[in-house]
Amino acid sequence: MPFRKRRDCPERAARRAAERGFRRLDERLPAAEAGKLLRKAFPDHWSFLLGELALYSLIVLVLTGIFLTLFFDPVMAESAYHGSYGPLYGTRMTQAYASTLRLSFDVRGGLLIRQIHHWAALTFVSSIGVHMLRIFFTGAFRRPREGNWMIGVTLFLLALLEGFCGYSLPDDLLSGTGLRTADTIMGSIPLVGSYLSFFAFGGEFPGRAIIPRLYTVHILLVPGILIAMVTAHLILVVYLKHTQWRGPRRTNRNAVGQPMVPQWLTKSTGLFLILFGCMAVLGAVAQINPIWNYGPFRADQVSTDAQPDWYVGFLEGALRLMPPWETRLWGHTVMWNVFLPAVVLPGVFFLVLYLYPFFERWVTGDRGEHHLCDRPRERHTRTAFGVAGIVFYAVLLLAGGNDLIAFGFELSVSALTWVFRVAVVVGPPLAFVLTKRICLALQHRERERLVEGDESGLVSQSAYGDLTEGHQALARKERFTLLARSDPAPLEITPAGPKGLTRYGRLRGALSHWFYGDQVEMPVTEEQREDIAALNAPPRD
Repeated sequence: MPFRKRRDCPERAARRAAERGFRRLDERLPAAEAGKLLRKAFPDHWSFLLGELALYSLIVLVLTGIFLTLFFDPVMAESAYHGSYGPLYGTRMTQAYASTLRLSFDVRGGLLIRQIHHWAALTFVSSIGVHMLRIFFTGAFRRPREGNWMIGVTLFLLALLEGFCGYSLPDDLLSGTGLRTADTIMGSIPLVGSYLSFFAFGGEFPGRAIIPRLYTVHILLVPGILIAMVTAHLILVVYLKHTQWRGPRRTNRNAVGQPMVPQWLTKSTGLFLILFGCMAVLGAVAQINPIWNYGPFRADQVSTDAQPDWYVGFLEGALRLMPPWETRLWGHTVMWNVFLPAVVLPGVFFLVLYLYPFFERWVTGDRGEHHLCDRPRERHTRTAFGVAGIVFYAVLLLAGGNDLIAFGFELSVSALTWVFRVAVVVGPPLAFVLTKRICLALQHRERERLVEGDESGLVSQSAYGDLTEGHQALARKERFTLLARSDPAPLEITPAGPKGLTRYGRLRGALSHWFYGDQVEMPVTEEQREDIAALNAPPRD
């Protein structure tokens, strides 16, 4: 009797083939670990999409930038224009400006891609800024994410540099005015300023090397660093675990949300397509940077109504508000009116951003890991700091257009400048105090709701004629969210020796009490306090 090998059913054969293929792939690549990554949980909240907007704006910038690179000529040699734009026919201009005109009027789809690129650049910088504000106000920069916060600040700085380089490449009259300002800023640096300017411009302003050098920085150096740092930023986000808003079943040791595949990937892909579509619509119907109206750059001319893009507008405002202070020392003039607002101010600003996580950790003594986001009202001092910084920036941004505001409202430019000078000094402290009081008032309101509940809208009358409002208890989820917060106490600094507290200890203790001293305590029982402590406990090793 002959024996025959039994054939497997198609489903079993396919399963065995898949297992065999996966095993061979896992021997060569970390396929099993990638499978775990595909099931990583992402919190489902709109505020966490701000970072994705920055990422997808960068992708749009790279795609459109590749197209623009094929047609742009970064040469500063001048020749007469003989292109299709009639009003500038015969005008002498650089090859950089002529190639931008040719890209706008003669290349099919060129103007659309140019404008998409510009709108995406504005969206990229703004989304990074708003994303950083979300991280700051929610305390997502604390341990173990201090390094990722510093990477984010560096990305913001590189985005500003990349935007300025791209803005300057067309070599039109408006961008040339910005380069003139950059030359003045570099020249204001004591001792080395003139050497930096000569190196950047290849001689006296405007030189013959600035556009090719900016082009190299814009398409090669900064994008390479940006992509590398974005990759490192995303790797750290995955490795350190995503932060999340507190709520039921959410602790400091887990992550509750949607898996990467297919829910998060589908939603994120939809966000990318929506962003790309919005950029395409803006590029098609909303004109931006019409360089043909400005004309080519000439060193003896300045464009009227010259305003930089919003992200460097605060520098323009700082320059306009600074009094004309100069000092002449040993035959050299130090231009404080340029050096302080355009060099020292941005340096201090970014230094504060880099060091703030360590400053807050020093003041509060909080060295634990944090994966739950703070509600801004519960960290009133930090929130007040952030709002004060926003007000400071907003005043400088408005001051950068003081001439346009004065012209539009028929005001005195000098009087308006003094108004902004007073506002930039008084506004941030006033915003700090007001924001802190609002946060504390909101905390008192939440305590009142926990004690009394929400008003039900029903009014009852007793037998004696007294009227009382009806209240109903808060929903369990909302009550949990309001109660399950960590309430750190101010540091109690103990004397280091027989001489008592040192100045360092007294300063740290005073700052800690100032940072946390006004915190409103919530009505919690001892049992609830233990449960809250368990929820906010650091992850196990």
